Amino acid sequence: MAIANSQPHESRLYYELSHFYDLIFRRVFYPRIAMVIRALDIRPAARVLELGVGTGLSLEAYPPHCQVTGIDLAPDMLERAQDKIDRNGWRHITLHQGDALDLKFADDSFDYVMAFHVVSVVPDPRRMMAEARRVCRPGGVITIINHFRSPQPVVDRLTRTMDPVTRRLGWTTLRLSEVIDRELLHIERQWKTSRRSLFTIVVGRNAKALATAATSVVPTAVTRSVQEGVEPLA
Repeated sequence: MAIANSQPHESRLYYELSHFYDLIFRRVFYPRIAMVIRALDIRPAARVLELGVGTGLSLEAYPPHCQVTGIDLAPDMLERAQDKIDRNGWRHITLHQGDALDLKFADDSFDYVMAFHVVSVVPDPRRMMAEARRVCRPGGVITIINHFRSPQPVVDRLTRTMDPVTRRLGWTTLRLSEVIDRELLHIERQWKTSRRSLFTIVVGRNAKALATAATSVVPTAVTRSVQEGVEPLA
């Protein structure tokens, strides 16, 4: 995602720091991402799309029995993700350079769409979510991990004050309601892994033609994984 003046997705972070991305973020992001992917219990032959796959930080968490497609705008990031794929011989994963706001996939192409730490760095999160719903089949799973604006007034004011600075560094902080329309994405689970965590996990079911979806596609493993020590959010 390109260098920019004020748009988070155009930050220097995504080009000039691509060499250090894994070193900086693996310890912070990967355990949570891996937990969520494994809890989804992705079924054999499922089609998975990951938006903003970056350097492929999440790729080793996907089971080899599903088909994973990762997209990102940054070629430097994708080169490092492809290196991981080649080194590990992952034949179930393919990468494409592409824009999450204008996906070059047909409607209903995927069973799962993942957005890990990406809604804060695209210029139009609503459009990204609309594209995610379009390419996700009716009743398919859409999963988001991201930080969002705090409901606490003091923290929220501080976040708004810092937003011009964080935009230059590569991200902005949104309200969850600015990203998700609950009439279009039926939220199955929304939680944090601890009370102090900055990041919210949202697992939802695509409400497109919802009446035709016989059962929930979010397995009980997700619920089992967030029993004790997990704080559901309103």
